[in-house]
Amino acid sequence: MAKRPSRSCCSNRRLYQLLLRRHILQTFGDKGLVAITPASIRLRHSSIAREHPSTAAKAYRLVSSMMRTAVADELIAKSPCQMRGAATDRAAERPVATMAEVEALANAKPDNLRIAVLLASWCQLRRSEVRGLQRKVIDVSTGTLSVTETRTTAMSGATVVKAPKTRPGRRTVAVPGPTLDAPVAHMETFT
Repeated sequence: MAKRPSRSCCSNRRLYQLLLRRHILQTFGDKGLVAITPASIRLRHSSIAREHPSTAAKAYRLVSSMMRTAVADELIAKSPCQMRGAATDRAAERPVATMAEVEALANAKPDNLRIAVLLASWCQLRRSEVRGLQRKVIDVSTGTLSVTETRTTAMSGATVVKAPKTRPGRRTVAVPGPTLDAPVAHMETFT
């Protein structure tokens, strides 16, 4: 029986298809490998990076991988991907909300969504982890919740429910004492 591809494999395939369609084939699709120069790679990378630096890094990594394969297959003598650091994502440091800002954001949400802000903030949950929470994963007696499932939205708009990608992602976290009242009240009101 053939082994079924993993979900991350499929999402990588979709990402590569998107990068190829939107950012690589538009520029290089009608060129032969030897016609792709370091200058043309730099120009394409810089045009993407102005608006979408993370996408530019991903597209560069894909093109670079393709070019390394072309070198290994002796289709070209040298890769035109010579930009140092172009494949590195440089995410800006994310600001940390103050306790007052978290409370203000929670209070600005509709009552049924307030819990999402509190658990994301005080239990350090990712958005997909908060969306994957169910009543059964919260243990009020021990003051913990288990992250066993994530819920995301695919590029197609479909909802994707799956286990966290890594073993450390499947974890049990403590809900701080003062915050524990919020999920209890939420479950009594909304579930």
